Amino acid sequence: MHSEHPPLFLKIAAWGGVIFLHFPLVIIALYAFNTEDAAFSFPPKGFTLHWFSVAAGRSDILDAVMLSVKVAALATALALVLGTLAAAALWRREFFGKNAISLLLLLPIALPGIITGIALLTAFKTLNFEPGFLTIVVGHATFCVVVVFNNVIARFRRTAYSLVEASMDLGADGWQTFRHVILPNLSTALLAGGMLAYALSFDEIIVTTFTAGHERTLPLWLLNQLGRPRDVPVTNVVALLVMLVTMIPILGAWWLTRDGEMVAGGGK
Repeated sequence: MHSEHPPLFLKIAAWGGVIFLHFPLVIIALYAFNTEDAAFSFPPKGFTLHWFSVAAGRSDILDAVMLSVKVAALATALALVLGTLAAAALWRREFFGKNAISLLLLLPIALPGIITGIALLTAFKTLNFEPGFLTIVVGHATFCVVVVFNNVIARFRRTAYSLVEASMDLGADGWQTFRHVILPNLSTALLAGGMLAYALSFDEIIVTTFTAGHERTLPLWLLNQLGRPRDVPVTNVVALLVMLVTMIPILGAWWLTRDGEMVAGGGK
């Protein structure tokens, strides 16, 4: 009989990886509360909420936050529609090129962000679209669609098509079948996919750099702050808030899909 418990060195390696990944985040969170007169000292000298009030009073921060919220909301809505329709099309029918289409849908999130960003910028320039709000939304939607598609197609594969056939046999039309049979089965997958897509869009920076033009989302604002050392305390506060905003939907998506064996990413 093999032991169900992993070896000690694997546990140590796992915890070491977790600490390595999260230690910088802890430092940022810690310095967001550092005292006003010792913002650059180590170790921190005290606790204060002063920098939070400073950040709340900065119009440039509020504008960047609102832009990121709008972009993430629109990109997520677009991804929910396109990702769900793509998943439904690939679930119901077998046809030539189905695997190729699945691969093409996954490529935007598999490719490095800089490749996707350059490709999008080239396409927009070819079509004479000036980079701005709409190009950011389209750029974010390209990888948000993948997240929604993965979750929805995984749920479709766990849904018996006989339910749809039974609904049709009982006299339901296509819309009634979708509303009363398919949608309830997809609800948590759609919610989880939407939450993940929103989190990814809210803190995306690489693709945004190529598609933003003169617009400045919150991640771009943070990148610009790297050249302003006197604003480090405020930057830490904003970075902490971004971490919290993106962490909550990711944890929520995990909780909604924690029992699904075929949820996208579950086998990784």
